Amino acid sequence: MDIWDRLYTAAIQVQHPRSISPFIDAGGVSAALLTKNGNLYVGVCIDTACSLGMCAERNAIANMITNGESQIEKLVVVMPDEKTGLPCGACRELMMQLDSRSGEIEILLNRETQKTVRLRQLVPDWWGNERYAAQSAGK
Repeated sequence: MDIWDRLYTAAIQVQHPRSISPFIDAGGVSAALLTKNGNLYVGVCIDTACSLGMCAERNAIANMITNGESQIEKLVVVMPDEKTGLPCGACRELMMQLDSRSGEIEILLNRETQKTVRLRQLVPDWWGNERYAAQSAGK
């Protein structure tokens, strides 16, 4: 099984749409990520009536951070129709802020063709690049 199939399968395994309460639904979208250290983390979306929910990607990222990691290598997002999707703007922003090399995160666009995109292509001219450059220069 290649890494994209492994990530897709991990995401599908947790994607069980369900109602938690009259105010919260979960599991419509799922995500799996692979870290630079080779570990896999998953998450599901949590949709709330008060809009304080969490996307599947951010849930997987929170799981990764909880376990002491912060560098993502690859990401798969699985939509309710079981096709792959792209992270929303908030998730893209969070990923860019994780690490100066986050623009290199590879995201699966199409499972059948295994077409991918780098995060930097989804966030061109990102506002934080200057801050990372200043950090590298010791400012």
